[in-house]
Amino acid sequence: MTTSTALVASPTKPGGDPLWWRHAVIYQVYPRSFADSDGDGIGDLAGVRASLGYLRALGVDALWFTPWYASPWVDGGYDVADYRAIHPDLGTLADAEALIADARALGIRTVIDIVPNHVSSAHPWFVEALRSAPGSPARDRFWFRPGNGATGELAPTGWVSDFRGGTWTRTTGADGRPGEWYLHLFTPEQPDLNWNSPDVRAEHEAVLRFWFDRGVAGVRIDSAALLVKDPLLPELGAAERHPYVDQDGVHGIYRSWRSLADSYPEPKLLVGEVWLEDMGRFANYLRPDELHTAFNFDFMARAWDAAELRASIDVTLAGHRPVAATPTWVLSNHDVTRPVTRYGRTDTSFGFAAKRFGIASDEALGTRRARAAALLTAALPGSLYLYQGDELGLPEVELEPGRITDPMHFRSGGVDPGREGCRVPLPWTPEGASHGFSPDGVEPWLPQPRSWDRLCVTEQQRDPRSMLNLYRTALALRRTEPALRTGDFAWIADGLEGTTLAFRRGTPGTGELECIVNFSDTSIDIPPDRELVLASDPETHHEVGPDVAVWLRPIEKSTTNGEKEK
Repeated sequence: MTTSTALVASPTKPGGDPLWWRHAVIYQVYPRSFADSDGDGIGDLAGVRASLGYLRALGVDALWFTPWYASPWVDGGYDVADYRAIHPDLGTLADAEALIADARALGIRTVIDIVPNHVSSAHPWFVEALRSAPGSPARDRFWFRPGNGATGELAPTGWVSDFRGGTWTRTTGADGRPGEWYLHLFTPEQPDLNWNSPDVRAEHEAVLRFWFDRGVAGVRIDSAALLVKDPLLPELGAAERHPYVDQDGVHGIYRSWRSLADSYPEPKLLVGEVWLEDMGRFANYLRPDELHTAFNFDFMARAWDAAELRASIDVTLAGHRPVAATPTWVLSNHDVTRPVTRYGRTDTSFGFAAKRFGIASDEALGTRRARAAALLTAALPGSLYLYQGDELGLPEVELEPGRITDPMHFRSGGVDPGREGCRVPLPWTPEGASHGFSPDGVEPWLPQPRSWDRLCVTEQQRDPRSMLNLYRTALALRRTEPALRTGDFAWIADGLEGTTLAFRRGTPGTGELECIVNFSDTSIDIPPDRELVLASDPETHHEVGPDVAVWLRPIEKSTTNGEKEK
């Protein structure tokens, strides 16, 4: 069996492979919580830059940064005030340029977040719009509308925000009288842009060029299906299609962006955040002249269950096949309860509406399952996304209400615990007030549990059985094994359907590998004609225990005439 400390493969330098993203491992960085270089308790770009060696040793191909722009930070930076400036807590434009260049020199590309559905209410455009008269070009960049009712006192629609509450806010004129309403699918501090405006389209293409010209390899597109609204503003259920989700007009925007992305000598990557249940509609975003990939939220939200996950894998592969697109696999992100906590609960699925305080979780069980899930996802065909801290096996942190700043918490009336439990700063060392996240004595912007000293980077680097070394070994094998990199996928009929997942990558005779995940409560034997390559449980030898995943290699045998057979 391969040990967890011996095998570490580093990324190759970018260039030469325009399809790098088809098999890439992309690591999501929440910069405010990665590493603090200047001692203010907040992570920054210089901290990420100083930690590039750690990321290279982990074996990732690219970094995806959540928004690092100038912002009032009402919604974790997704309320952008200036796309061409860096938030002062995180650094400067020069810091971003240096980080992009240094990462590229180590073979790591950079992907940044673009938020095209809305801007901050502090954005110069919206400030100008509030000062302008109804019907003005400045207001045409947004969705300003008169209200309903005798005096316009009612919102134009009854649409409900994903953050709960209404989606319209009424303005006040210079004379103090109530005026028009403006649309915000999220918080009032995030007014929606009107993509019928030529200004909006031109500005976003200029922003893409600004960052592409600085060496960014691609963009992740936030709320990618929400940009276009039905101009009639119908109520939900009153029109054939949803009035603001997955409107057909959005595809013309991404065809234009794809043309721009393809115009560079090294074409740029477009990744969509597309939350759609209809896989056919989802695949429309991945046609050859639109986005390259989109996040597979169906897989991420499924329960820890063999039948559930197999169904999701089948649906995903079938949905991508007609458009020849690359599937993505992801276990969590900056919005989602961490796998160690989620998989330790009675209900192991994920849904925003189900998030509550005080849900019990068995951390040991969740960790065991999260380790198995790491090998499962790393063995599937396509690209893999890894959220910072999952490689350390960090659990979700239940924050005291007084420390929460997430608008989802406040707009739910305090019922929803918000999303910051997965955004707690990383632990690097067992010592100090912040586990090495900040210089000694500095408290981090969100509190870390003291128990995280055993989960910190330095401790896990020394432990061959750690989650960190499991991920390092798995990602190294994923890079060096042709079967895992580009091999075919096929299910294996193992007679244990419903309690295991078993599949093969590659084709017989070309060095295939098999992945088996045991979801039952009893162990299953490893066939004698299989070599154990890697196991999520380091105690694995001849059996696959409950909630354990293994990678196996068929053993070649010599025939009587000296030829090899399997």
